[in-house]
Amino acid sequence: MSDPILSMRSITKVFPGVKALSDVSLEVARGEIHAICGENGAGKSTLMKVLSGVYPYGSYTGDIHFEGRTCEFKGIRESESAGIVIIHQELALIPELSILENLFLGNEQSRGGVINWYAARQRALELLARVGLREDPDTPIRAIGIGKQQLVEIAKALAKDVKLLILDEPTAALNDTDSRHLLDLLLGLKAKGITSIMISHKLGEIEEIADSITIIRDGRTIETLDVRRGEINEDRIIRGMVGRDLDHRFPPHEPSIGDTLLEIRDWSVGHPEDAGRLVVKGASLTIRRGEIVGLAGLMGAGRTELARSVFGQSYGHKVGGELVKEGRTVKANTVQQAIDAGLAYVTEDRKSLGLNLLDSVKVSITAAGLKKIRRRGVVDERAEVVAANRYRKSMNIKTPSVESGVGKLSGGNQQKVVLGKWMFTEPDVLILDEPTRGIDVGAKYEIYEIINQLADSGRGVLVISSELPELLGLCDRIYTLSAGVITADVPRERADQETLMRYMTQRKAD
Repeated sequence: MSDPILSMRSITKVFPGVKALSDVSLEVARGEIHAICGENGAGKSTLMKVLSGVYPYGSYTGDIHFEGRTCEFKGIRESESAGIVIIHQELALIPELSILENLFLGNEQSRGGVINWYAARQRALELLARVGLREDPDTPIRAIGIGKQQLVEIAKALAKDVKLLILDEPTAALNDTDSRHLLDLLLGLKAKGITSIMISHKLGEIEEIADSITIIRDGRTIETLDVRRGEINEDRIIRGMVGRDLDHRFPPHEPSIGDTLLEIRDWSVGHPEDAGRLVVKGASLTIRRGEIVGLAGLMGAGRTELARSVFGQSYGHKVGGELVKEGRTVKANTVQQAIDAGLAYVTEDRKSLGLNLLDSVKVSITAAGLKKIRRRGVVDERAEVVAANRYRKSMNIKTPSVESGVGKLSGGNQQKVVLGKWMFTEPDVLILDEPTRGIDVGAKYEIYEIINQLADSGRGVLVISSELPELLGLCDRIYTLSAGVITADVPRERADQETLMRYMTQRKAD
């Protein structure tokens, strides 16, 4: 490789009971966009934490050479001083502070120990213009969306004279427009000589912008692909990631659909801060036993708002509507009432709303169904362990023990824990909101198999997804939602991306 800016050799990192990295090597050329791909738990993020000093020198073995110098970073400050900046998947911004304050937090524009706010503001305006963000620097971070927050993180990196920018799943939570803007920005930074390393499960984006791709599997380097030579496509990347061809992205499934299980009738929901503004307007849909039903809509269409309001009115103000299960109206005004009625909801935000990352796998799986393992008001710890191990095995959750912390698991395994938590309540209807967001193709396939098994057991499943191919490959019927209105009910045999998109962008029901 000509003019490498980074060389990592024989990196090995061991946690108690787990070898996360085993003799991993990586070489990155100056000025390129280098992608790192692999399944959840393959070691991608661990490798980048070694590089950026999150895991300091001495906690791993191997060598790091950056710009021709041997590096032994003892912390993030040292790696940033060398020009290496990492942007984690969970953004390190403080919501209560302004954009300006976040940009220079720990890197204050000061003289003689006093912050020069005028200089800071001028520099902030320059940085925001460079990343294409037209916001007042005094705007609080909590007032801007996740896409703009990503741009603030990149501007923050540019303020530190970044030479190598590391991005961990930068577009995982972004809509298509924000993702496009971010990818264009990375290409722009490349044109100005900044090298980037990008971790992503969105293989289409990787194929589009990466110059090289290093594939890691089970903590080992498998290969590095030169995208510029051509003949590199998603199937080729997947084969390296999972060690086999995935001829079918979705497991084969023959549905056995029964009687109507759940009806949502004329459902309307007001915004939580303005009940007069409806975010869901007279929505009606049905789910039958053994059926996988999809819900498609653009960002802001009201998909999550509909799901959360049905599940114990955990979003907004219910303005009207009826929930009917097997012909009888049910009350689900609280989350507990919804659980008692046989409903379960897997949130799109597993880290904030689906799990307590300080809990063990055992506690997480049994949290929503404690009454099943309670004896005289006290949790039966033996029954708790037995139940957790049953789901660990049946769902192939990769963890040394159910006593392990759920926060230490990969994204795909965390998602399986969330699914296990709600399956433990033995629901009749599962609402799955973005069930495969931020996880790799291998883990996706396993979750698709679990969803099919749920349907085959006679349950009804509602799947919300931003990925139309996922809905088309998984669902028996698909509802479309536009501006809070159900616009169509499309059977599998009539569904394609063009048809769904047409209904997702119209305002009146078909």
